[in-house]
Amino acid sequence: MRKLLLGTLSLIAMAAPAFAADLPARTYNPPPPVVAPVLYDWTGFYIGANGGWAQSHNCVDFLPVGGVLVADACANKSGGIFGGQIGYRWQWGGGVVFGLEAQGNWANVQSTTISAANPAFTLTSKLDALGLFTGQIGYAWGPSLLYVKGGAAVVDNNLFISDTFTGTPLATISSNTRWGASVGVGFEYLLTPNWSVGLEYDHLFMGNDNNSFSNPNAAVVLNRVNQNVDMITARFNYKFGWGGPGVARY
Repeated sequence: MRKLLLGTLSLIAMAAPAFAADLPARTYNPPPPVVAPVLYDWTGFYIGANGGWAQSHNCVDFLPVGGVLVADACANKSGGIFGGQIGYRWQWGGGVVFGLEAQGNWANVQSTTISAANPAFTLTSKLDALGLFTGQIGYAWGPSLLYVKGGAAVVDNNLFISDTFTGTPLATISSNTRWGASVGVGFEYLLTPNWSVGLEYDHLFMGNDNNSFSNPNAAVVLNRVNQNVDMITARFNYKFGWGGPGVARY
């Protein structure tokens, strides 16, 4: 019995390597790599350019020599604008974004109308430049940002009065700068970690402004201009950031 047991174990020992060689090779499938979600961070300084369209709505009142202020004509005129902006944004608590921005634009918006009080006079108001100094608050989701803004506005106008029939200049105010307020709304989208594009609408409330003309012989020596400006601009921004938007965080 003992010899039989030893013989059986010997046969099993000799057959084991051959049996193991016939077994299929073990395969190892590593788990798929963990992909971190992409988080967009709007925090940082940015600088950019903008261009678009603006419309200036002007109403003019006259004060003839020794007379009483008389409401006269209103006119709308639109034209192109181009400029740039610089600002800083903070993203807090997920999607809430706060910002401060300064914007400056060159403009070519001129309004010309014949005086209703005296058709012998033609009134011309030309918007040459404008600036905005605003705060922003918005909400970001993914690469998108929707925001509202508001603050101060400044415009630079040139005002002219000329003879309707001959075109002869009668009175001029050059570089009339006036301050007002502005409100706006915009949408911005990240194209790359640092570049974004956007679209913005702003309304400027410039109020009333009294002006004295430089020609003492003109029939009209004082006017009051009420002005509002609407503008739509396309914007391109480059953000300087530590890590920048679109960087994965673990």
